[in-house]
Amino acid sequence: MEPIIPGYIPPDFSLPELASAPVVKTAPAPKDGVVPANYHGTSNYPEYLHLGGGDWLLASESRMDSVLVLKDRQVDVVEARRVKQGDEVVIGRTEDGEEGIYVHTTGFEPPSMAEGDKFAFRTRGTRETPFSRSYDDLYHVLRHDRDHGYITWVLGPAVAFDKDSRDAMQGLIESGYCHSLLAGNALATHDLEAAYFRTGLGQDIYTQHLKPMGHYNHLDIINEVRKAGSIKQAISDLQLKDGIIYACEKEKVPYVLAGSIRDDGPLPEVISDVYAAQDAMRTHARKTTTVIALATQLHSIAFGNMVPSYRVMDDGSVRPVFFYIVDMTEFSADKLANRGSAQAVAILTNAQDFMMNLWNNLKK
Repeated sequence: MEPIIPGYIPPDFSLPELASAPVVKTAPAPKDGVVPANYHGTSNYPEYLHLGGGDWLLASESRMDSVLVLKDRQVDVVEARRVKQGDEVVIGRTEDGEEGIYVHTTGFEPPSMAEGDKFAFRTRGTRETPFSRSYDDLYHVLRHDRDHGYITWVLGPAVAFDKDSRDAMQGLIESGYCHSLLAGNALATHDLEAAYFRTGLGQDIYTQHLKPMGHYNHLDIINEVRKAGSIKQAISDLQLKDGIIYACEKEKVPYVLAGSIRDDGPLPEVISDVYAAQDAMRTHARKTTTVIALATQLHSIAFGNMVPSYRVMDDGSVRPVFFYIVDMTEFSADKLANRGSAQAVAILTNAQDFMMNLWNNLKK
């Protein structure tokens, strides 16, 4: 059986083109939030800097579209808006060692398989693709990372609109399969609506029947939470006993609710400053080893841009960061890949079917 977490194959720095590579260069940032000309923009792959004498330094916490700040032979990956005047920013636009920068794209590739036919059908995942292997891999990864990793869920409100999927997510949180939850105002609002009114946007979460005046329910629950002052206090005041947010509060699982222009209310915990929300999400991106992004295109792409394809563990080992995007269509998966997260594995199905499949296999 293949290992759950693939081993990492580092670059061979004895190769002539890397052994003869120059020392990486830096230039000072001219002012706060401004980087020097010819700055090096990071990818989500492992990136190494040549410090001289064959000493290559791996950036341990990366993300795409940031810059590398070098100080005392230590490198930090920093969003350009965070750069301070005088910071020594790595410069160079090549990636194969010519300027002392090496981007390693093949560290987790399996051994080469025998060459297949030059023409073949079904070489790309679509809605017709069977995802049995993807599910099996995901079960193994989640069982491993429950105890040895950091699992982050990125959820859209569809997960809370159905009783079974909502119950399944609650069960996964209570069983340790969620270490952080990222969402928007809608997921939390409709989950709390379901806990209080048993509806989602006015529909019964089991029968899907519309309730009289049900379109007020999500606004009413926002008002109740704002009156209580916090989600935690509202759960106590309203005696809510189930749901995704209830489980996060009970199990002390951190959640980040990022605001958007179309939000109702919003709930008190929603972060209205987009960059403050990005910073809060980034704290979890630095720790994440597995991401499950479910039924939310914009949040999936946003977090995908924050998460590297690898993580350096406490013992110095390097492992992949698994990223699963779950949606009804290829569009969200393709959009994510086109924004640079090519390592994302797509499972094309609806939220309820995915959640029940996952929970029925992991609760055993």
